Amino acid sequence: MSEEAVPGLRREAIGLREVLFQSITAMAPAAAVAASIPSGAAFAGGSLPLSVLIALVACLFTASCVAELAREMPAAGSVATYTAQGLHPSVGFLVGWGYVFVEALVPPLLLLQLGFTTAGTLHQEWSSYPGDLWWPWSLAGAAVIAAAGYLGVRASARFGTVLGVFEVLVFLVFAVWLIAKAGGDNTLSVFGTSHTAKGYDGISGVFAGSVYTVLAFAGFEAAAPLAEETKDPRRTMHRAVLGAALSIGLVYVLTTYAMSVYFGPDRFSGFGASGAGSWEGVARASFGLFWVLVFLAVVNSTIANANACATVSTRTAFALARIRVFPALFARVHPGHRSPVAGVAVQCAVSVAVMLGLGLAYDPVTAFLLLATVIVTVVIGVYIVVNLACAGYFLRRRRELLKPVRHLVFPVLGIIAFVPALLTAAGLPVFDFVTELTPPVSYAGPVVGAWMSAGVVILIFLLRRHPGRIAETARVHLDETSTTAPSQSGVVQS
Repeated sequence: MSEEAVPGLRREAIGLREVLFQSITAMAPAAAVAASIPSGAAFAGGSLPLSVLIALVACLFTASCVAELAREMPAAGSVATYTAQGLHPSVGFLVGWGYVFVEALVPPLLLLQLGFTTAGTLHQEWSSYPGDLWWPWSLAGAAVIAAAGYLGVRASARFGTVLGVFEVLVFLVFAVWLIAKAGGDNTLSVFGTSHTAKGYDGISGVFAGSVYTVLAFAGFEAAAPLAEETKDPRRTMHRAVLGAALSIGLVYVLTTYAMSVYFGPDRFSGFGASGAGSWEGVARASFGLFWVLVFLAVVNSTIANANACATVSTRTAFALARIRVFPALFARVHPGHRSPVAGVAVQCAVSVAVMLGLGLAYDPVTAFLLLATVIVTVVIGVYIVVNLACAGYFLRRRRELLKPVRHLVFPVLGIIAFVPALLTAAGLPVFDFVTELTPPVSYAGPVVGAWMSAGVVILIFLLRRHPGRIAETARVHLDETSTTAPSQSGVVQS
């Protein structure tokens, strides 16, 4: 192991509340409820609440695996460290390489959504506002996220907590209101298969809907990279990852049930992300100015999600730079805020360049779909590998702690749950409900392939010239420095 002094992140800077909302905001609950989950209605129809419930159970299998590994290995490298220990350091490097890439692309994705959502709504209210003038709002969001990242994990995490509470409360209040307004139309039949869309009868429609809704759960693992900045990280990480997946999953079930019974289960297959048959459309038509809160919650969700994922990307890049498999630039921290300032600056530059480049080259919605396809494809692939790593870690390294159901059965079930979602995200028509991707969204596959191929080339180079650096992908720095106090300069001697 290297004995060099390494820059340190701020130890014990945040607690369970902030870490929990790091994962919650990374799941973007308001944006998921309003835009992502309704995509499953085309298949599940009014039985979409059952689809969401199935997706929740499926995601909890993987969340359990991530939580178990986070408790064993509290590390900023998170999924890279888990797979390095559970499978092989080379796999850990490739997982980290892919994970940094897609987490760095989440902020521009959400900034695009912030821009076209705000511009579209303003144009709808005041026709004189140009509907295509989206980019000033995206740039404003980028500035806010960069400032939060620069000020350090406390500011960033507390900012995310405030935003997360607001968006969840808005949709919970609206859901309760819808249930009350539905009155005698409330029915548990939406948790059955009798309301599926035409052409997708019975359980096939419910299953198709669950594949699309499972994508709304992505991000539950986002607490893990904050392990080295968290109080009592082994206990806190475990509770945060599982707590976020379960609590927001239940919010998804409640809100989907509420809208299904209010809108009408038998016509819910026409529900979507925009127009009269959408959350904002229903709020505009029936609940007066409450639609403003729904709109603000969605906008809030885009900023909160971008902030959370910027934190994930900069911490993962920091962890890889610390062991010199990424440029040393990413390991630099601010002497006062103890934030990875170089990483924050690069993240901001990437966000603005990708957001403006793709948004102006195509249009913001098309750019959003292209980035979303790239991100979801890699993230689901990471989840599948982490499930394998959970089984591998407890079989190979901690056999004395092995629990067959938790460490073997759950990983297998998690893989089974995410494989259909991976095929769907990639547009591979293995199932009849999968739509084949068209250009430019279909470019996502080559983009992912090119990035991962570059990672393989770098991996081969490092294995030949610096094999020790790849081996250190499995290193859990917090274990080594837990009894060593950081110096005043922010450098930890190990």
